[in-house]
Amino acid sequence: MIDAALLDKLKTYDTPTICNALEVLDAARRLTGFTVKPLVCPFPALPPIVGYAKTATTRSTHAHELDAGKAREQRIGYYEYIASQPAPGIVVIQDLDAPDAGFGAFWGEVMSAVHQGLGCLGVVTDGSIRDIDQWAPGFQALAGGIVPSHAHVHLDGYGREVRVAGMLVRSGDLVHADRHGAVTIPAALAEKIPAACDLLARKEAVILEMARAPGFSVAKLREALAKQDEIH
Repeated sequence: MIDAALLDKLKTYDTPTICNALEVLDAARRLTGFTVKPLVCPFPALPPIVGYAKTATTRSTHAHELDAGKAREQRIGYYEYIASQPAPGIVVIQDLDAPDAGFGAFWGEVMSAVHQGLGCLGVVTDGSIRDIDQWAPGFQALAGGIVPSHAHVHLDGYGREVRVAGMLVRSGDLVHADRHGAVTIPAALAEKIPAACDLLARKEAVILEMARAPGFSVAKLREALAKQDEIH
């Protein structure tokens, strides 16, 4: 688990900045580890969230294959998993009903309240959500869409590797998310992110200061780029 102070620090950056920092630390991260398809964020004013992935898969286009008793046992096991360490959690759920992903909503008033009560900060899913006005206050959501019905929605499994909006996630991965999307943070790089963010901010400040000043030109941009290269 990551130190609590570091988790708090990571929350001060938006998700694009985290992606930029990861690119500095590991060039391979330019092509992997983040959502690449648009997701609906009904609460864009909420601050970034950082937590540990609680993964699951769902279906909604047909009834559960398990009988009522087995389905209840599965759901209780899932809730125990959600409430387990590491914490806080961010639920990452893949809808397996493609091309009809999001046919029915797993998430709404009740599920957002339950997951928040069990220590989670939000959900990232390519499935759908509903009950926006009754949603648990402060519980972030990134979803494939918004629909009115839950149809036959049910758990398929949990604790597995999932892929949501192009982002591959394993149970326990550190996830950062905000209105822009989500990204996984390798544990080995987490402590290096604040310094990388600081470096990037100082480099960008040179460009932004000149670009926003009167009389900006290509010549001044060339000067700014040269100054930027001197910052380490």
